[in-house]
This record gives sequence, C-alpha cells and structure tokens, in this order.
Amino acid sequence: MKEGYNRREFLKKTSAAMLSALAAGAPVSGLLSSCGSPTMKATADSVILLFMAGGMAHTETFDPKKYTPFRKGMESKEVLSTFPSIPTALDGIHFSEGLESIAKVMDKGTLIRSYVAADLGHILHTRHQYHFHTCYEPPQSVVVPHLGSWIAKEKGALNPVIPPFINIGQRFTVGEGEELKAFHSAGFLGSEFGPFLIPDPTSGLDSVRPPVGMTTKRFEARNKLYEDLLSAGPMGDFGSDYQKESLKRSMEQAYILLNSPEAQAFDLSKEPKESYDKYNTSKFGQGCLLARRLIDQGARYITVTTEYEPFFGWDTHDNGHTRLKDMKKMIDSPIAQLITDLDESGKLDRTLVIVASEFSRDMLTEGRPGLKVKDQVEVPDIIEDMKNYGMHRHFTDGCSILMFGGGIKKGHVFGKTADERPCKSIENPIKIDSIHQTIYHALGISPETNYEIERRPFYTTPDGHGKAELDLLI
Repeated sequence: MKEGYNRREFLKKTSAAMLSALAAGAPVSGLLSSCGSPTMKATADSVILLFMAGGMAHTETFDPKKYTPFRKGMESKEVLSTFPSIPTALDGIHFSEGLESIAKVMDKGTLIRSYVAADLGHILHTRHQYHFHTCYEPPQSVVVPHLGSWIAKEKGALNPVIPPFINIGQRFTVGEGEELKAFHSAGFLGSEFGPFLIPDPTSGLDSVRPPVGMTTKRFEARNKLYEDLLSAGPMGDFGSDYQKESLKRSMEQAYILLNSPEAQAFDLSKEPKESYDKYNTSKFGQGCLLARRLIDQGARYITVTTEYEPFFGWDTHDNGHTRLKDMKKMIDSPIAQLITDLDESGKLDRTLVIVASEFSRDMLTEGRPGLKVKDQVEVPDIIEDMKNYGMHRHFTDGCSILMFGGGIKKGHVFGKTADERPCKSIENPIKIDSIHQTIYHALGISPETNYEIERRPFYTTPDGHGKAELDLLI
C-alpha cells in the first residue's frame, strides 16, 4: 500500500471489494487440473501457521545480536538486543534468552533469518498482515482469498467433518477489527472455504454446538431464520448464485460437525491434565493444543495467533523488554510441545508448522534503511526509564521465520542479517511470494493455479510470479 492510503481509505476499498466478491460468479479455473501436476509430489498434508501478530523483533527472539543490559543514561543507538543469547540444538546458532524450549527442537526444522517484508508506505499492522496472509498488497479490486482459503479450495478437507480452514485466537471486537476482517476471507472462492473462527480456544466447543437449552428443533428453526435474514441482506441483494450456494454449503458443513463425534476434539477439557498443563501458558498456548487435537482429527489448515490488538502483545511501542519476557513465556513451551507431540505421533512429517510475524522491530529505524517512513513513536536518544528499553519502531528489512515438518529441511539455517545496525538481511533475502509458493509446493499445489476473475487470471501469488524456495525443502 502506498503512502497516500490511510485506515479509512483501506476500509473503503476493501468494503467495495467485498460487494464485488458477493456479485462474482463461479471462479473459472485456469488449470486443466488445479491439484498440482504429476511432477509435484506433496510432502505435506496439513499446515499450522503460528502467527506472532504485532511485530516480533528478530534481534530479541531468533536472531540475537550484541546484548546490552539496561542502565540509566545509555544511548538508544547502543541497543541491539536486550536479552543475552542462549545455545540451540544447532551448533553455533543462538536464540534470545527465554526461548529455551524452542531452541531444543530446532534440529527438527529450518530457521529463516532473512525474511523481508514489503514496502507499503506508512506502516499499519493490518496492511502488512493482509499482505502476509494473502500475498497481495492492499487494497485490491477483489476480495483476495486468504492463504488458508486457497489451500482449502485446492486440497479440500482431509476429514469432511472438520472445516478445512480454522482460525484460532483472534477476536474482531478489539482494535482494528474491520481491517482484520478484510483478509479473513475466502473472497471469490466462496464462503465454504472461509475460516471457521474460534476466538477463544477454551470455548472451542461452543463454536460447534447450540447454546445450553437449545433443542435440535429450535436450532434448525433458527438456522432457517438465519438463511432468511441472509437473503434479505447484502448476500440476497448482491450475491451471485455461486456465492449463495457456497454460503449454504458452509452452513451445512457446520451443522454436520455439530452432530459428529469429531466435535469433541474442540473440547480441551477432554485433554489429560499432564498434557494440558504443558500448553496452558495463555490463550495462545491453549490454541496450540487445540491445533494439535484438530490435526489428529484431520484438519487441513490452521492458524493460531497471539492475537493482534494495538499496543498489546508483540506491538511493543513501550516497555518492550518487559513485555517480551511475558510474550516468550506465552509461546516458548507450547510451540516446542506442539513440535514434540507431532513428531512423537508421526504426524510432523506430513504437517508443515510455521512460526512468523508481519515484520520485525528496531529502536531507531521505521521501515528499512533507504526507505525510512514516518516515525510512529518517539524513542529518546538517551534512555533513562526502563519503559524505553526494547524494540519500539517497525522494521521490515530483517525478520525471522521458523519452519518444521512437511518436507522442510531439518537443522537448517537459511539467510543472514547484519550483526550491526541496521540488522538487515544480507544473505538470501526472501519475500512473501516465495514463502507462499514454498508452502503450496509442499502441499503439491501448482504455481500455475489461478482463476478467472473480472476477466483476468488471478493467481495464488501476484501474476503467478512467486517461486518456491527449494533450498528450504528436503
């Protein structure tokens, strides 16, 4: 997104695109077969994206630099990392203190240290999150399908009872709710491929059952009323036959799940206490446990997020060091336990697990060197207060991503950032179109996959130019 777009313009454009999506007819595949090609062998059946929403600083997590402890009167430019480094299972590779559990399982996956986020002008988290999850720069003239929706459409459900695209942990009643909704969509692919939303994993079963006291007959009556309300709303006024049928199928799928034994997988109270306690660090940790339970039941694509809410979580505009201590406690044990459990059950080989964020952070640079954008927070030159010790500004030129399982190399490190500021990518920079195509490649989805929308082909990556990074794969 260019400098001139603000939040209001973003919403205006995406709202208009949503109406156009409703009116769109059935997408016409540009491939004779959209399920890959005979030369592409899938190495993964499922994907779990663990999304660190808010901007996870690479120098404070998976790519530590020189540690400078806090002292009053220190200069901001001295600070690269506010935690000492710790060893990992990979010789010579270190993480930041507080990530000891993930460090122990890095021999099972690949560490990417050179992800470069896009230049979208004045930085708004949800713009970059939109770009990360769809591969397209907002706004677009159509509602662009989420990565999970493409996978749901092209690969279908592994278990017809379990929704093929599940999103865990993000509420839409906080912060930039409407902007977040803009990319949580299947767009022109149809509602049946959109996300099954579980804002709170401890209430996951509530997503698949009627309220207490609701009889099956009353539930069916409400379902009919809901269909009538939809017909009287924008879907009825603007929706094409394809979109209406797709929405109807999504409602039917939810009803099938409601009455299935698999619905018990959403109930975390069924998990043995010893296992539950290993994940019970936070809502995110519980989401990781729910993801593991759903993979056991045949889920295709799952996102678990630390949740984006402005000035909370990884959005460390103040008290960065202190906040990061808490964020690491939230993610360290659950991520490592998820990898361990999947590995021990034999499911990691066919499950691609990704840990990522929309961009990184730095004390001094907003954006990237040479393309610096307007500062959104003031960082003093001299630090007198602990609240100014940590990563505050948004940095897009060096970010870390972890990948495990599903055909990803084990014990591998890809890319490098500079050891001195600016800690930018200096070896093997990789962008979002390559990340997406690497995921699609692992699933056996052809890079030529496209659908005709508005009389032009619409690809999984812009103009179909994205290429898988084969050095990440076995």
